[in-house]
Amino acid sequence: MSLMVSTFILILAAVVSIFVSQVFSKVSVNYISMIIGAGLFLIPNLGSHVENFDSDIFIGMIVAPLLFFEGQATRLNSVGKEIKHIVQTAVSLVILCLVFVGFGVHIAAGVSLPLAFILAAISTPTDATAMESVTNGLQMPKTEGTFLKMESLFNDASGIILLNMGTLWYLNGYINYQETIVDFFISAVGGVLVGFAFAWVMVLFRQTLVRTSFNSLNSQILLYVIEPFILYYLAEEIHISGIIAVVCAGLVSNAEAQRSRLTNSLQVHLGDDIQSMITEIFNGVVFVILGFMFTKIIVDENISVNSLTWLGIGVLLYVINVLTRYVYGRIRLKFNNLSGWIFSLGGVHGAVTLALAYTLAEYHVKSSDFNLVLMSESVLIILSLIVPTIVFRFILPHEATDDEIIKKMTEIRVNMVHQALDTVNKMYLPDNVKNSVIFDLMAQKQRTRTRDFVKEWVKVVKHSEFTGDEKELEMRAFMNALGQERQYLDMISQSEVEYQDYIFELYNEVLMAESLVIGPTVSLAKDEVE
Repeated sequence: MSLMVSTFILILAAVVSIFVSQVFSKVSVNYISMIIGAGLFLIPNLGSHVENFDSDIFIGMIVAPLLFFEGQATRLNSVGKEIKHIVQTAVSLVILCLVFVGFGVHIAAGVSLPLAFILAAISTPTDATAMESVTNGLQMPKTEGTFLKMESLFNDASGIILLNMGTLWYLNGYINYQETIVDFFISAVGGVLVGFAFAWVMVLFRQTLVRTSFNSLNSQILLYVIEPFILYYLAEEIHISGIIAVVCAGLVSNAEAQRSRLTNSLQVHLGDDIQSMITEIFNGVVFVILGFMFTKIIVDENISVNSLTWLGIGVLLYVINVLTRYVYGRIRLKFNNLSGWIFSLGGVHGAVTLALAYTLAEYHVKSSDFNLVLMSESVLIILSLIVPTIVFRFILPHEATDDEIIKKMTEIRVNMVHQALDTVNKMYLPDNVKNSVIFDLMAQKQRTRTRDFVKEWVKVVKHSEFTGDEKELEMRAFMNALGQERQYLDMISQSEVEYQDYIFELYNEVLMAESLVIGPTVSLAKDEVE
């Protein structure tokens, strides 16, 4: 029961942060989630019901599905084209950062070499989700954005393996290089093979079911949603990288969606909607947990606030990582000066870094060292969020402002609805049907008031349902009106190139509205025939 209550509180906090972000649209929802997470901890009646942080559950139940869906949004052939760069950033760059940060912290801060390498290993994974919070309202260049996305998909596994090496060095007093290298390849290659194999079997199973009379829409969607959870824990159970496995499975699922979207379009559409919902909520939960844990760490009475060692080490971790990434980007990736800084600062740290820091609790690490790691890595995460948020405002081009977008899209939406209303007014329809259709079309302007809705609701309750003929006339009126709206949007999208993406979103909204007015009528007709 306590775990269920804890989960409910975190999800509710994430939902609240999403609503608040609509009010403060210029502030990334991730920052708002962190603030709400901090406030959650400071409210005793709520914070006391949140369960202790468990890194295994966090990575398996939240990070793994997010990476799966991130992979699902990435084309497999894009990964093939970028395989050289993926190896460079997810392996070579990670190892370089480990070496420079490890020795830098050891020399500058005077901590033991094994502990310095633990700190370095935890600081290597980057977070694509966290990066979105620092580029809110800005245009990330395509090349640098691709590099950062590919890196964040695959470097988590490298960080986990190197952390295991550093932890064993800390506990045993020596490094087994041969064992570490072998483990690295087994974990990475095994994750790739198992991820692709598992996903391919699931793809064939789903596609076979779709083509039979045994297919069930809801069961198929549920099967898709639980796939990353099952795969992650299966991979970890056989001691290979669950992170790499779920990413690779997501890549396979992308190709599946590309080739089956018209085989069962309703299933693909519903799957996309559920994926979008889970991604948005889980992203919110990630940053609520980050804000909650940061606050908990800071006020924890077991941590010595009199020593600023953790602060200096956190700054050192960030500075050395940024400089190493910059130099590597200039020399190895052939970036110019501006691109080099975008790439280096874009290596934002987030949930995985904090989760890896907490894995040390499972080992016999001294309490003082564990607290030092937690505080230092927290400083690293905060700096990696704040610094690029400020710097990118000066070096990245800005997107159209929210006010400009809202003004233009409101104009397009109003003109679109007027096109539909003209079409309906030219049709012969009973007054009750015409008035009902016009009200719904007017609602597309998003200017109807709540009291207007209440009046229409009362009419629906008081008056009898439309007859079969009236329902058919209503459906045809909507088909003609919404078809006219789509024609208008198709035309306007060719001239308003700057707002094309937003126009296509509106076009998609019209298509969904069309499916809503046609679907129930068709279902009713089928029921009457049966």
